[in-house]
Amino acid sequence: TNGIGNVQLIRLSAEEIGQALSGERKFRRLQDQEVNLLDYKIETVFVDPPRSGIDAATLQLLSKFSSILYISCNPDTLYDNLLQLTQTHEIQQFALFDQFPFTHHIECGVMLTRKSD
Repeated sequence: TNGIGNVQLIRLSAEEIGQALSGERKFRRLQDQEVNLLDYKIETVFVDPPRSGIDAATLQLLSKFSSILYISCNPDTLYDNLLQLTQTHEIQQFALFDQFPFTHHIECGVMLTRKSD
């Protein structure tokens, strides 16, 4: 829409991304756009999960990426997810955003990178 030729938008759920990357399942949405995810060297993933956090299967999938940018609207589930993610990744930056003044809600942004072996 904006005339940018080096970006493709693909709409899949976290579960579907895992299935597509593992070759477990083919998706018409990818085929219609002539996209083969295996043609890409995907190193960074952006996640913005629901208040309930990220499920175990998706956390496992995330552990395979070099960098993770995690946006959270629930510090409690973010904490739980970070317990898992920090087994394979290190927190590089952490920020709080008070987008809802005078409420207890807070947005968090976390940048994680894979630990060196």
